[in-house]
Amino acid sequence: MQARIKWVENMAFVAESGSGHAVVLDGPPELGGRNLGARPMELLLMGVGACSSVDVVMILKKARQPVLDCVCELKAERADSEPKVFTAIHLHFIITGSGLNPAQVERAVRLSAEKYCSASIMLAKGGVQISHDFEIREPS
Repeated sequence: MQARIKWVENMAFVAESGSGHAVVLDGPPELGGRNLGARPMELLLMGVGACSSVDVVMILKKARQPVLDCVCELKAERADSEPKVFTAIHLHFIITGSGLNPAQVERAVRLSAEKYCSASIMLAKGGVQISHDFEIREPS
């Protein structure tokens, strides 16, 4: 896996993945940024949510569950002093589908947390407290 980060101006950067996709990152105005993109730590948090969401959807599809939507809402806490690392991250999954089996949804979330989500497992091994929960919604 590779990536390339190119400084644009002030505190704005363009990050390009090895697969050719790009994203803009920027800092807040108080650090010289113009708020043109996500902060690097926000991008890391979004990566954790996306990594786990991919797992949950794939596991539910393999279990032939009628999943129609998956939203992962994340809340993170950071250390007060430098380095301001994540100390805790909570992932709340909102899974929508008609007649979803709660045991299968719980299993998918647990397997992602314990076995498949490289991003959250890596952070947990570094001391970040990772927690998960979920809710199931019927389609409207």
